[in-house]
Amino acid sequence: MGAEREDDAQAKIPILYVALDAAGAPMRNSERAGVKGKSEEGRARTREVKLGCVFTQTTRDAEGNPVRDPDTTSYTGAIEPSVDFGHRLHGEAVRRGLKRAQMTVVLSDGAETNHAIAAEHFADAVHSIDFYHAAERLSDFIKDNTRHRRQGAFNQTCYERLEAGAIEPMIERMRQALPRSGKRRAQGLKRINYFAQRKEQMRYGEFREQGLFIGSGVIKAGCKTLIGKRLKQSGMFWSVSGANAIIAARCCLYSGRFEQFWEDTGS
Repeated sequence: MGAEREDDAQAKIPILYVALDAAGAPMRNSERAGVKGKSEEGRARTREVKLGCVFTQTTRDAEGNPVRDPDTTSYTGAIEPSVDFGHRLHGEAVRRGLKRAQMTVVLSDGAETNHAIAAEHFADAVHSIDFYHAAERLSDFIKDNTRHRRQGAFNQTCYERLEAGAIEPMIERMRQALPRSGKRRAQGLKRINYFAQRKEQMRYGEFREQGLFIGSGVIKAGCKTLIGKRLKQSGMFWSVSGANAIIAARCCLYSGRFEQFWEDTGS
């Protein structure tokens, strides 16, 4: 079955994780027509590869930290619209036992598209934004929108509140540190709003008490190894169809389902 033994097919799953992220793949000019780049003026040099993974957790270590079950991680991904990827990811979660999971946890970077996928396909799940992504956003806010040092007392106070999941007190402290007017204040308010809109996905203290993962290192490693090491080598420029064929093969390979890939492709 790949990432799940046959004799476990009907067993209850204590915690099922669904993680999603994205990585850029260099594309031919014809495949980038009309695709916007990160800057408003520039044309994209890459196309976004959406990648998801599913794994399970049944235990914690001696210190109470979550432990990912060995050989349970499976991957799925493609260059495609977020709507289609949402169905793809949900299908993989169902294959892996979503209906048998006693708890489902979605791990993402908090992007709007990922939030929409979680809301549509995993409405009953706990949705946790990657802690390190949130901490990076906090650090950028302090650097760009306040007069405080990123390693100073203000940073430490805000970081501790973020780590505890005390988002409302953290936001109040951030507001107090803003300039009274100007561009830095306007930008800072937008960054604060990011935390305000996602506060329920940042209850890290509660998540830790439940013994849950709060970092999305598994999917980030997948983006680097599964996508980056194969699709982003020097001189490579892909077509969408070619890249998707490689992505499908590597997802099956890293999911322990390579024989099924050959059966599905008729090779």
